[in-house]
Order: sequence, then C-alpha cells, then structure tokens
Amino acid sequence: MRVASLDHLVLTVASIPATVEFYERLGMRAETFGDGRRALRFGAQKINLHEAGSEFAPHAARPVPGSADLCFLVDGSLAEVARVLAEAGVAIELGPVERTGAVGALESLYLRDPDGNLVELSRPL
Repeated sequence: MRVASLDHLVLTVASIPATVEFYERLGMRAETFGDGRRALRFGAQKINLHEAGSEFAPHAARPVPGSADLCFLVDGSLAEVARVLAEAGVAIELGPVERTGAVGALESLYLRDPDGNLVELSRPL
C-alpha cells in the first residue's frame, strides 16, 4: 500500500458561515453535500467543515477551532495575492518569506483565518 494524494481534510470551526466567507475570499468555492454538510472546494481537494460542538462522527479525538496550520499553493504573484488580501481586509502576519514545501522551495505569505488557524499562501520558486 502507498498513499497517493490528499482528498480532503476536516476543519473544526467556531462558525461555518464566517469560515466560508473567509475562504471564499481566497478563491475557494463553498458547497453543500450529504445531509446539509458544508465544505470548501479548491482544485481537486476540499475541506469539510465541522462546527465545534456539532461535529460529524467519526471525528478527531480532540477537535478544536484554531489548531490547524495549512499551506495552499496559489496562482499568480504574491504581490497580487497581497493586493487581493488587502482589498478584502485580511491582514498579512508574515511575508513574503522563503519556505520549503512538499516538492521544493516556496515563497509564502502567512495570515490567520477567523478561528486563528495559520494559513500559508505560497507559490513555488
């Protein structure tokens, strides 16, 4: 056996509407699936959303908002990403800085989502 790719991950959040609004500003698409569950889709992946206290079973042993550290690859320049973030009122915490990603060097900006999760927006160098 070998793991081939990431299909989805789950974020436990304080407010699904606030989370959807934030990540839609980053270019993700919200969707509803199953019995009214919510997710954020981008590329061939998605993030399923669980609201704290109402998690879908099975779930993580200790689901808590604000405990994630996520990195997303973006199209275009980080200058353009920074401009879009500024227009949306999203503060950049750090960057641009060089980092190492799964397949090589990255240039990254760091910000926080509504729950305080660390969000890294990167482009390959």
